[in-house]
Amino acid sequence: MFVTQVISTISRCSVDPGELTPKQAHRAMQVHLNCSVDVCRVRRRARRTLVEARRMVLDERATP
Repeated sequence: MFVTQVISTISRCSVDPGELTPKQAHRAMQVHLNCSVDVCRVRRRARRTLVEARRMVLDERATP
């Protein structure tokens, strides 16, 4: 996938980007640093990808 396609896929909070690689998910988390997973579909997908890849461990108070 070209870099411009990845960036355009993760640029809008309201659009689910679909499957992400852990590397893409990490970038999405950086791009959407100030977003909440309750509102931002990109951050929500990225968090799920990183948790499933065991690259992120959620605090027990967090809801998946």
